[in-house]
Amino acid sequence: MATSLSRVQHDLVMARQNLSFACIDTSLNIGSSNIWVHGNPLKGTFTLLFFQLSSISAVSLLINICLKPLGQSSLVSQILGGMVFGRSFLGHNRDIAETLFPVKSRTTFNLFAGFGIMFFLFTTGVKMDPVLMVRPGRKAAIIGSSAFIVTLVFSVAFALVLKTFLTMSTSLENSLLLIASSQSLTAFPVIGTLLAELKILNTDVGRLALSSSMFCDLIGISMVAVLLSVKQSDPSDGFSFLLSILSLIAFVVFHFLILGPRLVKMFYPTLGTKSVDEKSITFIFILVMVSAFLSEVIGQHFILGSLVLGLAVPDGPPLGAAISSRLDTLSAALFYPAYCAVSGLKTDIFTIDFQSFLIVGIIIAFSFVIKLIAVMLPATLCFGVPLREAFVVGLILNAKGIIELIVFNLWKQDKMIEDQEFSLAMISVVVVTAIITPMIRMLYDPSKLHVSVKRSTIHHSKRDLELRLLVCIHNYESLPTIMNILEASHASEESPVAVTAMVLVELVGRSTPLLVPTQRQGEMYRTNSFTTDQVYNALCHYEERNEGYATIQSYTSISHFQTMHDDICRIAIDMRANIVIVPFHKRWAIDGEIESTSRPIQNLNMNVLKKAPCSVGILVDRGTFSGFVSVLISPLKFNVAVIFIGGPDDMESLAYGCRMVKHESVILTVIHLLLFGGENSKDRKNDSNLINEYRQANMGNERFVYVEKVLRDGVGLLSYIRETLDDFHLILLGRYHRDSPLLEGLGEWSECPELGVVGDMLASPDFKTTAIVLVIQQHRLGGKLLNHSLPFQVRKRNPGRPDELPTSVPHQGNMNNPFSISIDELDLYH
Repeated sequence: MATSLSRVQHDLVMARQNLSFACIDTSLNIGSSNIWVHGNPLKGTFTLLFFQLSSISAVSLLINICLKPLGQSSLVSQILGGMVFGRSFLGHNRDIAETLFPVKSRTTFNLFAGFGIMFFLFTTGVKMDPVLMVRPGRKAAIIGSSAFIVTLVFSVAFALVLKTFLTMSTSLENSLLLIASSQSLTAFPVIGTLLAELKILNTDVGRLALSSSMFCDLIGISMVAVLLSVKQSDPSDGFSFLLSILSLIAFVVFHFLILGPRLVKMFYPTLGTKSVDEKSITFIFILVMVSAFLSEVIGQHFILGSLVLGLAVPDGPPLGAAISSRLDTLSAALFYPAYCAVSGLKTDIFTIDFQSFLIVGIIIAFSFVIKLIAVMLPATLCFGVPLREAFVVGLILNAKGIIELIVFNLWKQDKMIEDQEFSLAMISVVVVTAIITPMIRMLYDPSKLHVSVKRSTIHHSKRDLELRLLVCIHNYESLPTIMNILEASHASEESPVAVTAMVLVELVGRSTPLLVPTQRQGEMYRTNSFTTDQVYNALCHYEERNEGYATIQSYTSISHFQTMHDDICRIAIDMRANIVIVPFHKRWAIDGEIESTSRPIQNLNMNVLKKAPCSVGILVDRGTFSGFVSVLISPLKFNVAVIFIGGPDDMESLAYGCRMVKHESVILTVIHLLLFGGENSKDRKNDSNLINEYRQANMGNERFVYVEKVLRDGVGLLSYIRETLDDFHLILLGRYHRDSPLLEGLGEWSECPELGVVGDMLASPDFKTTAIVLVIQQHRLGGKLLNHSLPFQVRKRNPGRPDELPTSVPHQGNMNNPFSISIDELDLYH
């Protein structure tokens, strides 16, 4: 009997002083939870913890699936998932509560959640830039301080008024000021998580809200730390308070002035390789626990130590990226939801009376409106932010999340608030988040910011106007090809070229996206990117060679690939670009085989094609190791081919090719692929008229050649391309072609829809060529496809028939295959 009693876990709950005592068996009897020996899995410490985590995660996921169509944040589903098992729902039944979440399991579950939130805040701190917290910019500093201070003052004052004139319970009266003051919190982790879910992290509104929240966080963390120091000190001993404050200052100074620079020096040699060994990561994780321990020693909460250490660790590659890669998924999928679930479990709606609910609701609504006004007034009056955007920023800064949960749990743990007030605070977090998230989605759609009402293409621009190119570069290996295309674009006095380069850097190991000019006040803006320096130097040399005819700008976009298209579209519409050139998502090795494939870049390209305010070109670069001919220094001519099947995209390719042929080192061959028997079609006549316009403009230019090839089906098209296009260095073609028997059956094998049928065929590893391929899509007005069944508008040309059209080209290079030239005069001049 004694042995049996020693193995039984017995819960003893005592009402005296509202304390709960649990007698827990600490022996690790793994077999006792085995069903094959008639054990109960829910009696084991570990099996019960695993069941609790998995059941809460499953219910939260189910709730999230149900609420996602309503535009709700994941925070709402995670808190509700905990509330389902808490005293508000299933846990209200004593038998269910004692079975699923007994008192004896709370210590283990709370310990797990606390350990998880420590690493979650450490990861959050690693991604934050402490410089931006201290110097966020004048706009963000004023808006952030206004949101915090004004809300704090008015909310506390309003709470004092309510305490004076309204009758309320003693517990609420003691807690009302705390609840009111908590409404001023605007935490960076909360705002960053919300913006990432809404996918507006790198918009103007997102950046302003993020910077403002970081400054608010700086004020809030400082105030909380000082208040904790005051609380932990001896009231009768003023020297005790001084020691507490000095120890806090010494703790922060040590991390930022000694430990932080030391870590930078340790990992600077790995900056180029972007690799950190496992011993270093283990050392950092040990530092997290040491910092948390020291934080408790000096009278602060342990989460302050992990957060301060995270801020001291250098963000971005290599160290910040290595930490994020190991902790991001674990923190977001397990630690963060577990803490939200713990808060939901403690919530008991049955302890709330209507009067208290009404009073707290009034405080929450008043504070919400005050913060909204505190954000909108300085944003609109001082900085000219549009009223709608200022309202959205105010909604974002009103968001509640994990930091509020931590604060409320700390207050409950220290008996500063009771169960009723804790439950009211938790409900306020859920309600406010549930209201503002769909409102933000409805009021702010970043995709509409890049919609152009005017066509921005090469084909529709005047030929004597400046050509504006936006080139996106992901790695420096494609830089020679990009510079070759820029040289071939022919900057001249009659038609200058404006080039804007964007270096695309994935946001890893930091939370704040950046879109920064490479040159700032005459000095290179350092982004720890070797590619950025190479691109800027190459552009400077290009501008020097074409002095007076070419201008350059360079930006670096550090963002998630899911939202990086917003930066590209923003720069494109600001510079009124005619075309954006983005890299293909596949890279080739020296032997001609595909070396790597990046699906995030492929999704980025699809988003750019869908939302760009101008034409888009996808550059398929097979490398510079074989068959590379430089437009600038090579003695050979640079052979460019335009494949013309028909449609607006092919028109854009033809317009760009005719721009290139003005360069004395470029030979352009326009290959017009015709369907056998389609001589009388309206589309064919429109295409022929357009081509004749460009031929007439290039009369007398021996480097312009026109080829017609009549084909019957897709087999003939494939054979012709394989035989002919290996003689060219650059191939231009349109992405989309209207339905044609020439393409019938070829689309079934397409792997890359962003390239179209023919482009996918040219980018296939089976197509053996060293040619660069540029697949172009003409600008879609409003992001929609043009109606290809309508005739295209052709610019006016001089009447009359040209005396002579160029049909031949001087041969240079390795162009060994013969061309089939067939000109049908009746078709050309009908």
